[in-house]
Amino acid sequence: MQSISGIIYLILGACLLPYIFTLIAKKSAGLTAQDHQNPREALAKATGIAARANAVQQNSFESLPLFIAAVLMAEYMVIPQSFIMILGVAYLLLRIIYGICYLANWATLRSIIWTLSMLCPICLLLLIIKTV
Repeated sequence: MQSISGIIYLILGACLLPYIFTLIAKKSAGLTAQDHQNPREALAKATGIAARANAVQQNSFESLPLFIAAVLMAEYMVIPQSFIMILGVAYLLLRIIYGICYLANWATLRSIIWTLSMLCPICLLLLIIKTV
């Protein structure tokens, strides 16, 4: 088995990505110290780019379990690490592009990018099924 550090960096990047969009949401919403006592309620009232950034961070958290499960299962089932890395990096890049599209309010492109990003872990899982 090759070094697992690349896999760990993929998972770390995917786990940190939602927090970047959380910071964007809070910054663009202009949350005050008072708002940080209940930031979810304050962000629920946000509009415009702040609301979209909040939606990106929520969607990023929602897609995270599928990605982590697929990567860990692929590693466990000894899928070639280069293939895991290609799909993992593609997932991360597509999720970043997805976030940019969401912030820019490009709904159609955002949906296409979301679909492509979700296909990355799904392809890993299908590959695992094929090898079993």
